[in-house]
Amino acid sequence: MATQCVVKVELTISCKNLLDKDVGSKSDPLCVLLQSTGNDQWTEVDRTERVKNCQDPEFSKRLCIDYHFEKVQKLKLGVYDIDNKSVDLKDDDYLGGFECTLGQVSTVKYGFYICLVWFRLSDFFILADEVKDNRAIVLEVEARNLDKKDMFGKSDPFLEFFKQADDGSWTLVHRTEVIKNNLNPSWKKFTVSVGTFCNGDFNKPLKIEAQYTFLDYVMGGCQINFTVGIDFTGSNGDPRSPESLHYLSPDGTNQYLNAIWSVGQVIKDYDTDKLFPAFGFGAQVPPDFKVSHEFALNFNPNSPYCQGIEGIVQAYRAALPQVRLYGPTNFSPIINHVARIAAGAAQQSNAAQYFVLLIITDGEITDLDQTKQAIVNSSKLPMSIIIVGVGEADFKAMEVLDGDNGVLKAPSGEPVSRDIVQFVPFKSFTSAPREALAQTVLAEVPGQLVSYFKMRNIIPVNPPAPSK
Repeated sequence: MATQCVVKVELTISCKNLLDKDVGSKSDPLCVLLQSTGNDQWTEVDRTERVKNCQDPEFSKRLCIDYHFEKVQKLKLGVYDIDNKSVDLKDDDYLGGFECTLGQVSTVKYGFYICLVWFRLSDFFILADEVKDNRAIVLEVEARNLDKKDMFGKSDPFLEFFKQADDGSWTLVHRTEVIKNNLNPSWKKFTVSVGTFCNGDFNKPLKIEAQYTFLDYVMGGCQINFTVGIDFTGSNGDPRSPESLHYLSPDGTNQYLNAIWSVGQVIKDYDTDKLFPAFGFGAQVPPDFKVSHEFALNFNPNSPYCQGIEGIVQAYRAALPQVRLYGPTNFSPIINHVARIAAGAAQQSNAAQYFVLLIITDGEITDLDQTKQAIVNSSKLPMSIIIVGVGEADFKAMEVLDGDNGVLKAPSGEPVSRDIVQFVPFKSFTSAPREALAQTVLAEVPGQLVSYFKMRNIIPVNPPAPSK
């Protein structure tokens, strides 16, 4: 006679301190539940969602399994780093796992912990809940007039629903999708079982949390580090000629300086020490006049920092008569330079620093493939790239890097983890107020900053107190 299922059980899974298998970013974990069918054979029962770039995932998808008291139900939980859309796990990195029985998990009221040792200590937490109620809740949630906390754009809201356990702790039961740039969001309708949502108790407290905003991170202590890269290639023209893009007009300005002033005046307020690294590329530099694609504007490679935006302007004016404009136009060295610093900050696993690189250029990029790879690598780091095109050149390649019309990919086919590049041609703002350029090029930075820390599951250093 066939064994009858007594009840269904849902397993809540979370992990801590998982291995990093992705270069330059965190793993993208997914947990799979297998059940033994005997003779060392296993069959997949269920799997969670994939959580991007996270060493400490809290999975919202419950793993559902039939429970039989009279049987020893051997379970195997495995966590994998998922880097593709295939359901086959053979080509995905195994991050770890363990075996247990459903009876072991079910007898621990406040959850089953296990600490595993591979190359590091990793914690798994499993909480079993009996599904006593087969009813489901269908929710359709919307919000109106949310706070516009992002400085240059709208918020990117999503919701997380938590239920309270008997010991007072909170367990994630559902996470909505993110809606970009919307202060009046309407999230997709979703269905959650009554057991998952509130254990069948409609009086059980629920907690709903929304995404942290740009200002939550900034006010919480996140510093925005500003770096400038200036194109000194020969296509700019002789700086002594009025036709040159580097020519200083009688009032001491040009398009390069206008771009620096416009963007710098806004972003300087988010960096307390006001020390900004500034570099040039594509010039022959003293004393030996070899071509450099990453030289300090103040000619001090050990300390390329300029004091304030005024310091960048002074260093630029001082460097202009000392260098020989040459070529080619290579972006990747400067991008990689800032990326190395950002990678160091990323190892701290807190929301203390974010990096913005402003590149000002007059023409077509020469190292396009290398730059694409550099951007893909940088998309995994706390970093944004702004490109301002000066002059009348063809900037089609820059529009490709921007990625607004499609996902930017490296030559290997690897896509960016998130959109981090914004390109604008300066000529579109020649008759506009100076602040118009800054508003356009910086509009996407707040969302990019939030998307990075959300991707890494990092909250503000000093998160805001909950609203009463």
